[in-house]
Amino acid sequence: MLSRAAVLSGNVTRRVAVSSRCLTGGGASVPVDVDHYTNEGFGGDAKKSGKYNIQTFNKISQKGLDTFPVDSYNVDPADGASTPAHALLLRSHKLKEEEVGVSVRAIARCGAGTNNIPVARMTELGIPVFNTPGANANAVKELVLCGLLLGSRKIVAGINHMTDLGKQGLAKERVEKDKALFGGREIKGKTLAVIGLGHIGASTARDAAELGMDIVGYDPGLSVANALGLPRDMTLADSIASAVSKADYVSLNIPYIKGEGGTHGIIGKQALKHFKKDCVLLNFARGELVDSDDMKDYLDASNGVYISDFPDDLLWDHEQSIIIPHLGASTGEAEDSAAAMAAETIRLYMETGTIRHSVNFPDTALLGRSANTIRITVVNKNKPGVLALITEACAKANLNIVQQINQSKGDIAYTVLDIDPVVEDGSSANLADFQKEVTLLEGVLNSRIIFGMPG
Repeated sequence: MLSRAAVLSGNVTRRVAVSSRCLTGGGASVPVDVDHYTNEGFGGDAKKSGKYNIQTFNKISQKGLDTFPVDSYNVDPADGASTPAHALLLRSHKLKEEEVGVSVRAIARCGAGTNNIPVARMTELGIPVFNTPGANANAVKELVLCGLLLGSRKIVAGINHMTDLGKQGLAKERVEKDKALFGGREIKGKTLAVIGLGHIGASTARDAAELGMDIVGYDPGLSVANALGLPRDMTLADSIASAVSKADYVSLNIPYIKGEGGTHGIIGKQALKHFKKDCVLLNFARGELVDSDDMKDYLDASNGVYISDFPDDLLWDHEQSIIIPHLGASTGEAEDSAAAMAAETIRLYMETGTIRHSVNFPDTALLGRSANTIRITVVNKNKPGVLALITEACAKANLNIVQQINQSKGDIAYTVLDIDPVVEDGSSANLADFQKEVTLLEGVLNSRIIFGMPG
């Protein structure tokens, strides 16, 4: 990957030896000159190995990592890695820009949130950031359902009481008398408001309905796919206030978004004034969604309960709150699923240029690549005229575009082209010169040539 900034700053200091690769399939082999310019350090063993290099932060599920074929991928912990990385894989590690080397093409998080990745900066550098939506949905959903019961039956308080009685040797003597202290209510026939109807919210709504609950949902960005999976008789509200006004339970399932118009403290005084006095709030999304001070005021003035999967310095010891140590996705199955999805996403991007589940790049897939073609991907600023410059560069190099796709998202545009590497006189194209020409175009952030093989 040759960046325009690297060329202009003089960081491109070494040129690897000229070589040729032959494309086969559907016809005779086609030699292609792959004389690449590259940054010093991106070469050596990484080139000689003929493998993609994946570096991991945190402990990643081995079942997920097994998705990478050993004959075409090296997977190593970032600490102590001896070769530059083509892609990074992480869970909760807070990624710093200096940990993203010039050779990195992609970053994937084994989970849905990407707050621990400097996404905006990666976008500026032309690096897609991927996540794994839905991979941990079942694990979190199951804990939400558990939370419904924890908030209804005073189970935690009862367990703690029995522990104290056991220490005194009084458990058998007092159990029948003291159980009256921990009366509760059933969830059947009660109303659950689900705020956010993505993978987790929709799954929660379906299973809660199966338990006999009445469901009210709110999600201004509800997708068609998720809408089709919702209970048929649930009610869709037009605001949070409307959704929670008659709810006995409220489940938060929305992303945390900073800044104006975001979701920081979205459950605060204005929302809580619409809560019933005995409502149970379930927060298995993000701790920052709830204003702790306002939540405390609500609990102090009501019989409500707050159950959160996140630490809270103010409410940790409130008698009407239950704070869980972020166990939502902490199952072996969820970790396996998230790691496998992240690995598959990385493979698709590295091997075909396909983008799926990216938080900063548009979904893009160019299918049906013909034999004896070269695939080129270009990341550029989303502004008028850049695509025309790219196609003009192809024409200037006498390269025929067999097929192409161009997609955009926000400030980023992404183009995938399949080109015929044989020019009109029958000679092979010099892709190094062509790639350099494209990468230096105004507005282009980086480019990549995919030969259908690692490296």
